[in-house]
Amino acid sequence: MSPESNIVILTDGSSRGNPGPGGFGAIVIADGRVTELGGREVHTTNNRMELRAAIEALSFLSKVKGQRSIGLFSDSSYLINGITRWIRGWQKNGWKTAGKKEVENRDLWERLMMAAEGREIEWKRVGGHSGVAGNERCDEIAAAFADGKKPKLYSGVLENYRIKKIFDMHGTDSSAAEKSSSPRRSRAKAYSYVSAVDGAVTVHKTWAECEARVKGARGAKYRKVFSSEEERLLVSEWSETN
Repeated sequence: MSPESNIVILTDGSSRGNPGPGGFGAIVIADGRVTELGGREVHTTNNRMELRAAIEALSFLSKVKGQRSIGLFSDSSYLINGITRWIRGWQKNGWKTAGKKEVENRDLWERLMMAAEGREIEWKRVGGHSGVAGNERCDEIAAAFADGKKPKLYSGVLENYRIKKIFDMHGTDSSAAEKSSSPRRSRAKAYSYVSAVDGAVTVHKTWAECEARVKGARGAKYRKVFSSEEERLLVSEWSETN
């Protein structure tokens, strides 16, 4: 994707507690200009803020002339998988998951669909806190709003923007990143194990507990995770898809 002829968007969301006060941040780069966006909600979740960031960024494009390809970059698996893989199934099932549960955040998913309608968008996941400068800046904005602060948001020409490597999206290919790091991670001590059987997601402290639950269970999923944040995100992701 050529930054000069297309639109680049970076987004992130944050919450202090889940639910709790939250914020979102976004960067829109179009026509040689950079616009930072952000906002706050007093009672929300991290996933809702991830969705709000994308919605607000795409809605801002109504001010940009012409229709061009858009590259939207986020570190949220929930956002990227939801809009590219899960949403058609949800609609087909009457906004219910495969486990017959109501889809969480349906109001925002519907708003996102409307904001994206008629646009050519390439949805890409970047690694969170992996050195992608634009993503780090979005995280700063989102976290500041979540904390009740009002960060100064830039709006001006690209050449004067303080982040000079804004188009450096190294680590965007999430599958390659996971593959290259898996040998090291597999030997690391697990924080917990997460399993999904018949639509029910469970967290286990030991592999023995996890193995006992998934062994012989048709369609079971399980994964070793290495932090409380990774555990939370995986539980959220699998709860939405089951």
